[in-house]
Amino acid sequence: MIERPYDGCGKCLLGVRRLSRMKLATSSPERQRESVLTAAASVGGHIIGWADDWEVSGATDPMTRPKLGPWLRDERGPYDGLVAAAVDRLGRNVVDCLNTGYKMRDEKKLLVTYGHEGPWELDDPADENRFTMEAWGAQMELRAIQRRNRDATVKTRAAGRPKGKPSYGFQYIRTVMGGKIDHVELHPHGSEVIREVARRILADPDNVTPSSEAARLNRAGELSPADHLAVLYGKQAGGRPWLPASLKNILLSEAALGYLMHRHKPVLDKEGNPVRLCKGLWDRATHEALKKAIHGRRPFGTRHSNRAYLLTGVALCGQCHNKLYTQTSNNDVPPRYTCAARNKGWFRAQDCRPAPLIRSHLLDSYVEEWFLQRFGDGLIYETVYDPGNGIPERIAETRANRERLRADREAGLYDSPDDAAWFRERYAVLGRELATLEAEPQRAPGMVRRPTGETVADRWFRAPDVQARKEILIDFNVRVTLFPASAPVRWVAGFMHGPERNSMAAL
Repeated sequence: MIERPYDGCGKCLLGVRRLSRMKLATSSPERQRESVLTAAASVGGHIIGWADDWEVSGATDPMTRPKLGPWLRDERGPYDGLVAAAVDRLGRNVVDCLNTGYKMRDEKKLLVTYGHEGPWELDDPADENRFTMEAWGAQMELRAIQRRNRDATVKTRAAGRPKGKPSYGFQYIRTVMGGKIDHVELHPHGSEVIREVARRILADPDNVTPSSEAARLNRAGELSPADHLAVLYGKQAGGRPWLPASLKNILLSEAALGYLMHRHKPVLDKEGNPVRLCKGLWDRATHEALKKAIHGRRPFGTRHSNRAYLLTGVALCGQCHNKLYTQTSNNDVPPRYTCAARNKGWFRAQDCRPAPLIRSHLLDSYVEEWFLQRFGDGLIYETVYDPGNGIPERIAETRANRERLRADREAGLYDSPDDAAWFRERYAVLGRELATLEAEPQRAPGMVRRPTGETVADRWFRAPDVQARKEILIDFNVRVTLFPASAPVRWVAGFMHGPERNSMAAL
């Protein structure tokens, strides 16, 4: 009965465990558990719960740890003290350990660690000095680990090898399990996912954004970068979603070009060129086009709904010509499309009565039948980015290297005589390379259309969700106008613009 619920006995203790790196072969969680149970039994206490912080560094403040923090902030209920396998399981920072210990002392709670006889008495100078020395030893060990990691990182980077986590779309290849990285390759699935995102944004930068793509990837069930990395290393996915900011960073980072990165910049070799680990997700010309497409958007562009309704943003009111909204109820009434402009007090909708209203699944089925009859057999062409014959990419790469050298010189990195001579020589070499490339014939990059080999009906029925089908309607500029039930015509489908602008179908 060493583990039982809180009973107010005065020795209801919280078990504290922590591990910086959780590996399949580790036995630390079990060993910490045995030590915690032994320490709790030695003071006559029992465990009411566990604060297990796995994959949490010892440098993290206990107050902010995911599992222990809520207990220390009194957000998880009453407890009479903490019990850990050692002081370094509380933390590897002297200040953090002392703050936790003094908090237990001031709140008249127990602080127990395995190997120390009885609870810690921080009012006793001898116990306080011993606790401080153990915390100091844990901090010194942390600093030694950090110093070794920094030295190893610097040496690995100087040798042109990666260290740390791979960027999304890439994977590390090791010839021996757990050994050093042999080389870097594109991840078969992740690279295709992010390339499809880039293709969609370049094809329609006004309507396709990192936000809409993040929503699409979440609907499709694609693993987010954090979950993708966890699964890549044999761990469970945490269900974390794609975020627009992280997707934008992946698209704009030069790591997508296959470069070795440090502090968000490419690592340069002795000649001033970026160190390339492997073939990139795309080339320099595509990278520049993505930057222009993402940064060139209007700050207040049109926002598109990501809700699971086929005609939101597509259907209009036949009387006031405002967009229709979906109306849902807590009862068993199916969702409906309706015009809410007059209820919102819009001036141009003051005569919109009666407001058109129809069950969403009925209008969806009508529009789907009309659309497939009209376009179902048509072939689909996709718009893709063509980087050209490679000369523009090499020119862009050389210019980027030269601009990077110039920026470093302006920052004062080549002020010494030896460095200045090397800079002038390297800058002249890049200038000659650039002149040679500019003299060669070029095929400029740009957007091209090519057949996909599938029909509109094929893509419609293969669409994974309603939102994907709505994107097809938007691509065809379809607009649906809904009238009240008393009108001669219930609904009309047509096009916002294009060669068939005046084409209509009515029911």
